[in-house]
Amino acid sequence: MRRRPGIGGLQTAAAARDQYRLLGENVAKIRTDLMKEQLATFRSQLEDFARKHKNDIKKNPAFRSQFHEMCAKIGVDPLASNKGFWAELLGIGDFYYELGVQIVDICLATRSHNGGLINLQELCTLLCERRKTAREAVSEDDCLRAISKLKVLGSGFEVISVGRKKLVRSVPTELNKDHNEILELAQAHGYVTVEEVDRRLSWSSGRAIDALDTLLEEGLAMIDDGHRDGKRRYWFPCVSFSASVGSEALKT
Repeated sequence: MRRRPGIGGLQTAAAARDQYRLLGENVAKIRTDLMKEQLATFRSQLEDFARKHKNDIKKNPAFRSQFHEMCAKIGVDPLASNKGFWAELLGIGDFYYELGVQIVDICLATRSHNGGLINLQELCTLLCERRKTAREAVSEDDCLRAISKLKVLGSGFEVISVGRKKLVRSVPTELNKDHNEILELAQAHGYVTVEEVDRRLSWSSGRAIDALDTLLEEGLAMIDDGHRDGKRRYWFPCVSFSASVGSEALKT
């Protein structure tokens, strides 16, 4: 018969488990402390780097983007607050707040032309035109970071990808898969016809017309019936948006 361990044996096993547990906790604490120490060192080096390259970060969009990537890798967000070290040293928070206000203004001014859906590249172009007198150049990366801060405003103001393009949505319109496929198809010429949608996407005419009617109702498309072939064109300003048209919209 197998003998059961005595009380002394059970106590010894329990003590051994406690020792292993304590050893594991100590190792975990040492690792955590070491990581905190390394992060503190990285943050200190990052602050020194920011002081040294302050002007480059402010004026050079590509340099500023790389700086943000460095910050993200160690959990630092210079945009988290308008107060504190980063705001005082670089004024980054104020810069993106100003961009955000200007982006909202542009989106509102062009909404009657594009239905609240604007090409990111065109938005950046219009933003640069508005900021001609500003010292800091603006990149698409800057626009994306400013837009990410606008989400606190609630519905709308987000970036969506349609095919190869990024579009900025400033209205709470929900686009389904059919709508996205039509917008992607329209990127070739700026417009589509029902016949083209039927042929290229292998849809029925009813499905194409239903999706196009929804896009019309949302103000994202415009109708053009003035063609000899008699085919109605559905134009989409968000993928065929002209910077000159956008500039005129901002003046009105």
